[in-house]
Amino acid sequence: MAITAAAVKELRERTGAGMMDCKKALNETNGDVEAAVDLLRTKGLAAAQKKSSRTAAEGLVGVAVSGTKGVAVEVNSETDFVAKNEQFQAFVTNTTEVALGLDSDDIEALASADYPTGGSVQEALTNNIATIGENQAIRRMKTVAVSSGVVVPYIHNAVTATMGKIGVLVALESTAGTDVLEPLGKQIAMHIAAAFPLALNADGLDKDTMERERAIAAEKAAESGKPDNIVEKMVDGAMAKFAKENALLSQIFVMDNKTPIAQVVEQAGKEAGAEIKLTEYVRFQLGEGIEKKEEDFAAEVAATLGN
Repeated sequence: MAITAAAVKELRERTGAGMMDCKKALNETNGDVEAAVDLLRTKGLAAAQKKSSRTAAEGLVGVAVSGTKGVAVEVNSETDFVAKNEQFQAFVTNTTEVALGLDSDDIEALASADYPTGGSVQEALTNNIATIGENQAIRRMKTVAVSSGVVVPYIHNAVTATMGKIGVLVALESTAGTDVLEPLGKQIAMHIAAAFPLALNADGLDKDTMERERAIAAEKAAESGKPDNIVEKMVDGAMAKFAKENALLSQIFVMDNKTPIAQVVEQAGKEAGAEIKLTEYVRFQLGEGIEKKEEDFAAEVAATLGN
């Protein structure tokens, strides 16, 4: 079948593999991008799949915290120019504050909620679109809370103190003082922004992701030519490594590059004389999972397809 420029572009962005390798993989998988990703990884031509930070969606991620509750909201725009617009930034700030007062993470409920300057959030968004002249949308929101302790916010690539390209919330359950919990939460939030965990612990890792990783690991191990019992151990080892590297509590703390996050939290609790539990986190990266536009390097892809 004919391989499209869009398919090559998507595969290249998702795997980091060379353009010709992407084209060959797509030919071998009859244009199936998902199968091509697995094929390239099996051949060692692609890194372990994570949600790509290379996306074309623009806008801002806003965070807001009040007491023991926090929320993150992503609002998208078509261009970064709009993300720098004061009217758009005010909308993100106000909408995030409205979201903080809701009892659920339902986007429709947020859209219909009262906007601070009058009307609904949706009406304010519609007015933004009309006056700014560019499509915008509230994409997602996530709330975290603790019964006792703190929810610590962090913004990476900040536009203001409460909005930017990556928004993180860390929920720490404890009776320890804020003088202990807030600095700890800030450091863990910075780690989360950098290390991109996929779940709080191994049990929380997505089952489909784990099954896919196992299939890839099994194919790689089988190519070693070793006996079946050794292959099985190789696969189990690969899965254990994947879980350790992608679950937050077992990740190695980026601040010292040696201590698992779980131990960092435990040690902080011992020093404070009160147990501290990292119960939940949120990491919103602007545009993650949204397909990029084609025109950025379509000409380059088209030239390659012509070879």
